[in-house]
Amino acid sequence: MVLSKVLIANRGEIAVRLLRACREMGLSTVAVYSDADRNALHVLCADEAYPIGSGPARDSYLCMDRIIEVARKARADAIHPGYGFLAENPLFAQACQEAGLVFVGPKPEVQELLGNKLAARRMMARAGIPVIAGSSQEEDGGDLLTAGQRLGFPLVVKAAAGGGGKGMRVVRSTEELIRALPVASREAQASFGDGTVYLERLIEGVRHIEFQILADHHGQVIHLGERECSIQRRFQKLIEEAPSPALQPELRRRMGDAAVEVARLAGYTNTGTVEFLLDQDGNYYFLEVNARLQVEHPVTEMVTGIDIVKEQLRIAAGRKLRYAQADVHRRGWAIECRIIAEDPEAGFVPSIGRLTSVIEPSGPGVRVDSGIYEGFEVSLFYDSLISKLVTWGETRPEAVMRMQRALEEYRIAGVKTSIPYYQRIFRSMRFLAGRLDTAFLDQALAAEEDSQDHLEAAAISAALVFHRRLSRGEGAVSTPASGNDDGWKRSGRWRGSQTWNT
Repeated sequence: MVLSKVLIANRGEIAVRLLRACREMGLSTVAVYSDADRNALHVLCADEAYPIGSGPARDSYLCMDRIIEVARKARADAIHPGYGFLAENPLFAQACQEAGLVFVGPKPEVQELLGNKLAARRMMARAGIPVIAGSSQEEDGGDLLTAGQRLGFPLVVKAAAGGGGKGMRVVRSTEELIRALPVASREAQASFGDGTVYLERLIEGVRHIEFQILADHHGQVIHLGERECSIQRRFQKLIEEAPSPALQPELRRRMGDAAVEVARLAGYTNTGTVEFLLDQDGNYYFLEVNARLQVEHPVTEMVTGIDIVKEQLRIAAGRKLRYAQADVHRRGWAIECRIIAEDPEAGFVPSIGRLTSVIEPSGPGVRVDSGIYEGFEVSLFYDSLISKLVTWGETRPEAVMRMQRALEEYRIAGVKTSIPYYQRIFRSMRFLAGRLDTAFLDQALAAEEDSQDHLEAAAISAALVFHRRLSRGEGAVSTPASGNDDGWKRSGRWRGSQTWNT
């Protein structure tokens, strides 16, 4: 099949990313936009752009019929859904097929199978791939309170459909479970149209590790290595890196083989990720499959040199993968920060408004995937992700130092962003040492900052005592006394000297 025109059924930075890949491949592009996105960057970058409804996503980017109607009108060959919105909706993939359009992603029946976490867990368990102990219809008769007593606490309540932390609750007692079940079910119903929830044992101190896979329609499946995704807030990833500091070659090989086997079992095609939890003893457990392009795909591109979006389009056109597993070689280290329009100092509340200034970092080893520009209006209708900052280095320390430099250079005025919060994370000793887990932000970072507060308080107290001693003539300094060389000046020179020396 020959593709010549692709409709991008998304918005923001990922739509811009997809449009650029299409342009480099010589493909014409079609954008769709809501009323709120009339002047968005993806609209300006596309060859053609069509309105599809008002601001709320349910009235625009989630309207399957309108998007397919635009594709027909524009005579597009294919639809790329990006991530979010309709990317993992099997009904949309099926509707594209029925309209004679290529859906750039896995087949609808595969999406349906993997979109239900309970069904996916059962399939993996039957194949001998480790899964975390959880509730089951066979053992518990569908009674989640009975399942909770059997499994023991702590537990995680999870939505059977969807992801992104929606419908998830940690519970540590029967009383908490009773309260959490209806709340999680309602949230899952509102987010995914399916209120089914289930239970899993909570393993604490784990890392979240995912493997990027590529699979064509000719039976070839490969992985592009892992990404470390443990820096999360409320089950939402904030920072990702490749490779993981935790994986040694043998464990990487076993987990990579398992990821490929998962894809083969499901009859997977196109790109996606197989996600695992890794405990402190080196045991890994299947978590889920994200049947789409991932937000954090750039870090894998940076270390492998493989353009994942272009591979998606080639696979969708029926071509064979250009790479065998032995052809995949990784070099260096890459880290990504998701730049979100939220105020970390106010509990991460969304920050909306017009951007009055945008200065993006650049230089060796720096990549910015962005959907913003000076004058852009950050809307309340959509996800708060506005850009992704990625750095690469020969080593992890070099990638970290480049990220520290890039975060300092990145200037966004008009809304609050997560940039200052990331600067705090990149000063954390535990982060710098690569000692990560999914509770890092809630526990390790908070503990380090509390310890730092105590150190600062002790330093201030010591300085006050020192000044009082000087003012009473009890202290001795190495500078000669003079008629106007009082205690304030002497303590000031002392503080300046200490600061300069450090």
